[in-house]
Amino acid sequence: MPEITVGELLAKSLAAEGVDLVVGIIDGAHIPFVVPLAGYGIRYVNAHHEEAAVHIAEGYTRIARKPAVALGNPGPGGANMLAGLTSAYGEGHPVVAIACTRRSAVNNPDRGGAWQATDLVAMAKPITKYSALISRPERVPEMVRAALRAATSGRPGPAFLAIPDELLAQRIDPDRLRITPATNNRVLNLGAGDPALIEQAADLLANAKRPFIYAGKGVLWAGGSPELVALGDHLAAGMGSSLGARGVVPEDHPHYFHIFDMQASMLARNEADVVLVVGARLGEYDGWGMPPAWGDPARQTTIQIDADPVSIGLNRPVDVAIIADARAALAALLDAVQEKTAARESMVDLARYRELSAATLQGGMAYMQASSGSGVNPGQLVFMASQFFARDAITVLDGGNTVLWGVAFNPILEPDSFLYSVMMGYLGTGLPFAIGAKLAAPGRPVVCITGDGALGFNVMELETALRANTPLVVIVAVDDAWGMEKTAFNVAGLGPQHYVDIDIRPGVRYDLLAQALGCHGEKVDELEDLLPALQRAVESGKPAVIHVVVDPVVNADPIGFKEFRYARSL
Repeated sequence: MPEITVGELLAKSLAAEGVDLVVGIIDGAHIPFVVPLAGYGIRYVNAHHEEAAVHIAEGYTRIARKPAVALGNPGPGGANMLAGLTSAYGEGHPVVAIACTRRSAVNNPDRGGAWQATDLVAMAKPITKYSALISRPERVPEMVRAALRAATSGRPGPAFLAIPDELLAQRIDPDRLRITPATNNRVLNLGAGDPALIEQAADLLANAKRPFIYAGKGVLWAGGSPELVALGDHLAAGMGSSLGARGVVPEDHPHYFHIFDMQASMLARNEADVVLVVGARLGEYDGWGMPPAWGDPARQTTIQIDADPVSIGLNRPVDVAIIADARAALAALLDAVQEKTAARESMVDLARYRELSAATLQGGMAYMQASSGSGVNPGQLVFMASQFFARDAITVLDGGNTVLWGVAFNPILEPDSFLYSVMMGYLGTGLPFAIGAKLAAPGRPVVCITGDGALGFNVMELETALRANTPLVVIVAVDDAWGMEKTAFNVAGLGPQHYVDIDIRPGVRYDLLAQALGCHGEKVDELEDLLPALQRAVESGKPAVIHVVVDPVVNADPIGFKEFRYARSL
């Protein structure tokens, strides 16, 4: 084979690992890399900011369930990517960020005064699973393999590679190097785990009177939702999920306990005799897996399945620990349980739990009916939007109080249908997450529900969405304020006279901004105008922004705020 550039070698190595999307900010030094990408089946999308590029890649990885690459420039460009990598690290998204450095003659180490000399490798180390400098052309395939291996092993997460820009244009004979498929380079499936432990877990579940199954994002990464629900159905078990794993069990399932249904879900978990935790670390929003959110592990048997050994028993002691692929383990566990016990008809005490659920629902209706006489009730906004979109629509939430309304009143009914920055609460991720989701699933509706504060972080990515042909719908709940901060002031007993610059200037028109960027935009002042506006937005075939004026008083007293604060106090 004739010699190729190191840039093409990088593209070839990424393609061998199954990468098919690169998102970034292009630079002249990138030409030897970006030009060959299409020939290797890799799409390139140019964003408006490197942080947003990482977020787009994050959204893609979650829905496509495979790694993506973000591309940045030397110095400030690579530094911008670090903010996105913080998100990817927190959320567990296998994004590989690649940034150039300037020529190694002055940059490695810095001679002092070198232009755009920044030690990106050291800066990225705390927020990645692997961070390294490619200093020699022949090491490109090896270090790409190392980055992808780190990003996809155990709990997924980001990796970082830096490469001097002059290296990309050098030429090299690829036949001298090992470039092999991902199947030859890393473990793609851990399998079902130790058969003896599967058997032990099956015995415990088959003999349990009150089993409860709890799923995290690990089940979604493995594509194990059907097996988990089938196991729960066979055992007539209660089922729940972490906030990030919403949709792993359809939220209209009769045995599902919604994350906002705290009294019923906490009681069901406390009264369970056997708890099965799959693909979840049981973090802060999960009550750390301990009382009062869960039963005492000394009297409650806990089975945990995870691909990451470090996540086993992290916050809650376990009785049976199974290191395995979630889907394979659940399938094996289902087979074993079916051999040991017949399918059960009903969940023990379900009616009693649902009495508590009904009380929660009634309390939610009070929030839905609240009005100060100005603007749309945000709960009604979210609920009406959820009724408009198809069951398999992907919902992306972003913002403060907007997320609380979105979690409460937008049920998630299919796997891989929900994106939110759970671990970081990262404002501005909504639009780029949505673009990534649409790139991964172009045939599915994608709706981003966000606030006016959150949208402002990355609003220019609307132009990226148009150029990338990702016709998604962005619903902006506009209260002309940083809504959750207004709530915090109110809860602290400090009224409007004490607000410190938390208002956004009235009259900012996000629909007109969308139009100026070539997208579809509409403004909605009354709830009855929302459905027609949504219909026109979808029919436009473009990225669309619907600016909805929401009731600022109601929005400042959102459903779930007290529960949100309580969860963070455990």
